Amino acid sequence: MENREQIICQLNTTNEPHIQKVISRTFEDLCSQVKSESLVLSVCNSPVFIWPNKGGRATPECLTPNSPCKDLQQFIQTDDQESMKSKKKEKTNASAVVINLNLMTEVTEPADLSATTLMRCSTKHHFLYTAMPMDCVVSLPSSERLSVVYDALVVALCSQLDEMKKVMLRHMKGMTLLIPQPFHFLLPDPVGLVTVVYPAGVPDSQLEIQRKELHSRFELPGNRPYLRRANSLHFPDEPYKDGYLRNPHLHLKPPTLGNGKLYLVQGVYSYHHYMQDRVDDNGWGCAYRSLQTICSWFQQQGYTEKAVPTHKEIQQALVDVGDKQGSFVGSRQWIGSIEVAAVLDQLLGVTSKIMFVSQGSELASKGRELANHFLSEGTPVMIGGGVLAHTILGVAWSETTGEIRYLILDPHYTGAEDLQVITDKGWCGWKSPQFWDQNAYYNLCLPQRPKTI
Repeated sequence: MENREQIICQLNTTNEPHIQKVISRTFEDLCSQVKSESLVLSVCNSPVFIWPNKGGRATPECLTPNSPCKDLQQFIQTDDQESMKSKKKEKTNASAVVINLNLMTEVTEPADLSATTLMRCSTKHHFLYTAMPMDCVVSLPSSERLSVVYDALVVALCSQLDEMKKVMLRHMKGMTLLIPQPFHFLLPDPVGLVTVVYPAGVPDSQLEIQRKELHSRFELPGNRPYLRRANSLHFPDEPYKDGYLRNPHLHLKPPTLGNGKLYLVQGVYSYHHYMQDRVDDNGWGCAYRSLQTICSWFQQQGYTEKAVPTHKEIQQALVDVGDKQGSFVGSRQWIGSIEVAAVLDQLLGVTSKIMFVSQGSELASKGRELANHFLSEGTPVMIGGGVLAHTILGVAWSETTGEIRYLILDPHYTGAEDLQVITDKGWCGWKSPQFWDQNAYYNLCLPQRPKTI
């Protein structure tokens, strides 16, 4: 549930204790509003309005406090039939259905009319006005009664307001107040879905103490990020704004191997390939694109706040470490696994292991090493051989028979971001050992996770 609740404060002095007192009182007033009968929830893209604190009254009237939550879905409208089909497919594939609501308040109340009284006074004071980005989420079974859902939402809203107050007061400096922003995280079982409030404008690098407290509270490992902004939950009904496909391999059917197990990339990455970003790198940029996919993984797992590097930024990094001459920047020269490792170290501080294979036929015997990598590190692997580079996202490997299949993301694709074409045509797909040139040598770059939160 998203909303921008208004916070309005009149400050008589710039005395810090006074400011803190006024802000605390303002948040208490907002919480009282949330608990009042004037609170209204509207279900997005539907005619449904709900008064959770008026006994669960709703329109249409067929929605009663005892109705199951799933009854709301029948009132949610879609733009067209295609959207309807897409939604049905999404609900089938996803483990949960998202219902979005807006928070509102009634500004009038039934009362007898009375004469208006005007008073005028002239005083000097400071006036604080801003919009608070309220964003609450509750996770409940679709069979749960609406009355339970309403109560949970009101509790979540009040809890979030209290947390926002604490964050605003903790980070205030004089008259400078930072807007508190909520983020949702899906943590490993048994914790599940949690919401954390961070101050806007403060980078993740300056919030490590707060994250350490949260890691301790939720008993999370202390060697990888779980609660950085980039780790926040991406809901299935929210499109990615940058246009890149995420995790196309999740739409593939895994191969069948006797006693075989899957060992896959952990987390989220973007698919980078030829001809994206208005760069014509067809024929020379495959390793650059594989590197960009790897960088996107580190970005979206919260290890870095840096943007995915461009071709020129990759080339400049290799010049900066002394690997290339200045004329390399802006060229169309290939790079390989060694250069990919150097750029990861230079730009992200990420170290890598290099695996050397003297000929492609030997890759079939590397199942154990690759399986261990995806179990322990879970990062995409760049493989270069001859003039071609690919990204390995996982392996299906049988320890008993040695049989292996490779999950390949191919950067040589030149088409649009069409998931069906990419998966049906094998641009992202499972490959046998014969996929590799049996006589060419290969170098594999296996990035290692930094030990950080």
